[in-house]
Amino acid sequence: MPRLLGAFLPWRHAAWLGPILAAIAVFSASGEARAQLADAVARLKPSVVIVGTFRATDSPRFRLRGTGFVAGSGNTAITNAHVLPDSAENQEGSSLVVQVRTAGRELSMRKATIVEVDRIHDLALLRFDGSAVPMATLLDSDTVREGQAIAFMGFPIGGALGFSVVTHRGIVSSITPAAMPAPTSRQLNESTIRGVRAGTYDIFQLDGTAYPGNSGGPLFDPETGAVLGVVNMVFIKGTREGALSQPSGISYAIPSKFVVQLLERAGIK
Repeated sequence: MPRLLGAFLPWRHAAWLGPILAAIAVFSASGEARAQLADAVARLKPSVVIVGTFRATDSPRFRLRGTGFVAGSGNTAITNAHVLPDSAENQEGSSLVVQVRTAGRELSMRKATIVEVDRIHDLALLRFDGSAVPMATLLDSDTVREGQAIAFMGFPIGGALGFSVVTHRGIVSSITPAAMPAPTSRQLNESTIRGVRAGTYDIFQLDGTAYPGNSGGPLFDPETGAVLGVVNMVFIKGTREGALSQPSGISYAIPSKFVVQLLERAGIK
């Protein structure tokens, strides 16, 4: 008959068994968490796209602007509104494109068009040509809690690390209002006015470090790979260059419920 391990220990040594078993349990749990994250990354990675512009006369011809992910249908992608070219830029001869990873792990460039833009929540919906791409699963962001483990994907530092998806992990350190009325008129700007008119909404503050290029990337559940939000900004100390040399470790993401609303307005469910 099998016996419990403790049955072979003198009583004076049995006290050591609790901490040992606890350490084994923690090690086993951390190993399981790593395996779950690896599975989640593999599941979501095919849905992550590069958002950029292409102009034949430029060098390089492709310019990375941010990250996106396929949602709603196999030919529509979500990204940040601020990733898109603005009216002040010279876009003559330039095309908005996304690059998707094929089954052979090669990048395929697809021409994209803007379907819908939500400036208040810094979101944009794009439609791209070609064959369908695996879609990400969207989770209800209202279920997210402070302290919850998260991960996010993207192309940090504008592709300087190469066009391979990079994953970071962290926690939701705070769920905080995204727009607050400015205390003086001198601090009012177009973005602040839009936010005040629309009312405040909650945004996820993260303890993970995002960089330029991560914008528009999916914030996801490290256990399932389902999307909880969209990375949209990082807190910068000092200059913009400081985001690279001295990252603050504080980033923000738009909850996925606003992605769902954007898809519904576009007639995509």
